[in-house]
Amino acid sequence: MISSPWLLLLVGAVGASTMMIGVWLVSIRISNASYVDVAWAFGIAGTAIAYALLAEGSTLHRVLVAGLGMTWGVRLGTYLLARLAGKEEDGRYQELRRRWTPNVNRAFFVFFQAQAGFVLVFSLPFAFVAADRGEMTWLSWVGVVLALGSIAGEMTADTQLAVWKGNPANSGKTARNGLWGWSRHPNYFFEWLHWVAWAVIAFSSPYGWVAIFVPVFLFALLFKVTGIPETEAQSLRSRGDDYRRYQEEVSVFVPLPPKRKPAA
Repeated sequence: MISSPWLLLLVGAVGASTMMIGVWLVSIRISNASYVDVAWAFGIAGTAIAYALLAEGSTLHRVLVAGLGMTWGVRLGTYLLARLAGKEEDGRYQELRRRWTPNVNRAFFVFFQAQAGFVLVFSLPFAFVAADRGEMTWLSWVGVVLALGSIAGEMTADTQLAVWKGNPANSGKTARNGLWGWSRHPNYFFEWLHWVAWAVIAFSSPYGWVAIFVPVFLFALLFKVTGIPETEAQSLRSRGDDYRRYQEEVSVFVPLPPKRKPAA
């Protein structure tokens, strides 16, 4: 058993890096890097389970880490896997492949290892909570409620998007049903809120204040690196003026009433 959260994180780093090497090799074989997103989600779930099994924290803390961490990671990973299975490479990764020619495999290796680093970063609160030998505080329980609510919100957004895409009449049109009429990226918003919840859960644990870095890091990532900029660029390439109108009318992140009533 491991008492130090820092040793747990070391285990997580080795595991995430090894996993991403395997996924990178598979991506070369099938010429499709999209599955890195699936590996990222399952990797975070894997760290939650590993930390819960290896840590010396209280039983309640370890069960919480395993239960909530696995629920979030497996739910997202399964959703992404179902969406990607049998499809061509996601447009975002096709664009990266084009940019990185002729050193595509080397560039993607670095990219996949960066994703392993992200798995480690997002596992920070899991390590601190799993190693906590104390009692659950009221603040931690507030975080648990917020985490469950954010998972429900993300599931709702994903389901609504799937329903929209499942209607042939919506082909080439931007989803505006449900939460998608209030936020251009409700899935990203609830994902970010989920990590805010984990920062709240971890705050009472030893060194748990460090977990505040996770939602701050994710916010920067979503707005400046691989999240919203890449997704919106791809949407503009594929849907043009329809998406430009959507940008003008709907909040980019936080769900807010649209400037104009969404189309039915």
